[in-house]
Amino acid sequence: MRAVEITTYGAPEVLVLGTRPDPAMPAAGSGELLIRVTASGINRPDVLQRMGHYPVPAGASDIPGLEVAGTIVGGDEKAMQDAGFKIGDRVCALVAGGGYAELCAAPVGQCLPVPEGLTDIEAASLPETFFTVFSNVMDRGRLQKGETLLIQGGTSGIGVTAIQLGKAFGATVIATAGSDDKCKACLELGADYAINYKTQDFALEVKTITGGKGVDVVLDMVAGDYVKREVECLAEDGRIVIIAIQGGTKSEANAGLILRKRLTITGSTLRPRSVAFKADIAASLKTRAWPLLANKTIKPVLFKTFPAAQAVEAHKLMESNQHIGKIVLTW
Repeated sequence: MRAVEITTYGAPEVLVLGTRPDPAMPAAGSGELLIRVTASGINRPDVLQRMGHYPVPAGASDIPGLEVAGTIVGGDEKAMQDAGFKIGDRVCALVAGGGYAELCAAPVGQCLPVPEGLTDIEAASLPETFFTVFSNVMDRGRLQKGETLLIQGGTSGIGVTAIQLGKAFGATVIATAGSDDKCKACLELGADYAINYKTQDFALEVKTITGGKGVDVVLDMVAGDYVKREVECLAEDGRIVIIAIQGGTKSEANAGLILRKRLTITGSTLRPRSVAFKADIAASLKTRAWPLLANKTIKPVLFKTFPAAQAVEAHKLMESNQHIGKIVLTW
């Protein structure tokens, strides 16, 4: 099979389209499906892995890529039947690695049917962001109908998903973005408010928008000095969920405010979690989010697709931060 390999750590040019042995049976082992990949989603962790900043979990493929869509061509027949799948079904899947390849083994519990009406390319843009947002905003962040959600980076793959899921589940959504055009895109996706963080202080803007009350949940992909300001603009009993540290690992915050407001600051990484943990998220998504995709209440947001041979260009675009939504490789 063809696969995009990381030849050494470094710039996008270290990505090379090479060949690997097919993961033929029984490599797709007990509880796994083998997928003929049509499209592979690109995510920020892929960039970090390429640069040597995101170690591959034990037992995972060294090939980058955390989400795929395609057709089932083999696997554990009993697990397949128990999950309601069969050979030839179109699925998308969250994987711990190996997504940038023509064939990919995936745990059955982390596979979902391609939502009705969507292409494989659209479906490949879903798993990593939907699993991440649902696990962190709905589960860890405990977002409730009627609460206010602040999303840092509203036009990222995570951001466009969080905006739509937050609105679908009844929250008021405030998103930050780095340009007026990106703020406009956030509003078009359903955000109630958008803040240009390059020209406005998001903490002050949040206080104005909420009449001084503050937001209930913050989805933070920045960390660093953002945490201090997020603590200041949280409502009582508010929650910050940190899922990335693009602004650095060191943060300061007013501990007095954390005490007085009864705040929760939490975080998580999804990739090393167990199959059982991810399967529970998949089950929740199938019940609560997949019908919203089928009836067009929420939608995939694709910015650009690249043939797999142009993975270098795809990563350059990801690093430019000029995209709105997802970037996908096609096979």
